[in-house]
Amino acid sequence: MTEQDPTAAPAWPTGYFIGERAPDLPASLIDAFREIPVAVAGDCLGRSVGALGLHAYHGDAPLSGQAVTVKIRPGDNLMVHKAMMDAHAGDVIVIEGGGDLSQAVIGGLIRTSAIAKRLGGFVIDGALRDVAEWREGGMPAYARGHTHRGPTKDGPGQINVPVSIAGLVVNPGDLVLGDLDGVLAVPAQRAESLLQDARRHLDREARIRKHNEEGTADPERFNVLLRQKGLPV
Repeated sequence: MTEQDPTAAPAWPTGYFIGERAPDLPASLIDAFREIPVAVAGDCLGRSVGALGLHAYHGDAPLSGQAVTVKIRPGDNLMVHKAMMDAHAGDVIVIEGGGDLSQAVIGGLIRTSAIAKRLGGFVIDGALRDVAEWREGGMPAYARGHTHRGPTKDGPGQINVPVSIAGLVVNPGDLVLGDLDGVLAVPAQRAESLLQDARRHLDREARIRKHNEEGTADPERFNVLLRQKGLPV
């Protein structure tokens, strides 16, 4: 018989894994991003970023929090419950559910638990249910859709691994932002500099908005661009 190394990490069953929690970002930085529109953050990240096709089910409260990622079998929420158990206040549970809309993976009871634990919200490439309860607010939730059909609790699933959410790659510990325009993820190491970029962007937009309101915008602004493309304007 081959001896086992007593110091070796235990083997995970096929399909299961729980990774280490990512380092925490400063709470003040996370809170500051609640004042930054997702569209502005997206512009500062190159414009063509963020999830596509997710809908806000909680009203218009902004979402800002660090990602605890979960990869599940579509329609199963066993590891979602485990992720919630281990999450810290303010964390956003980000669930890769394969875009499946045949079974909801979170609902009203999970919402109640999340509020009690003061989680930051949910982002799901999949479905939720109990829409009326989510509309009461108090817990941000973005999903691809909804259905009355409930989940199984059989697994498998993985926690704190990279996930793909409606075209958006999210890593554990990323800063997740959401508002009525959509959802995006900011790499944790980029968050501090992005906040400064976004604030400068907002100042620039404020100046443009003022000129637009006063009718004093430069009429040549777009003509220059058109002439560069060969238009005789």
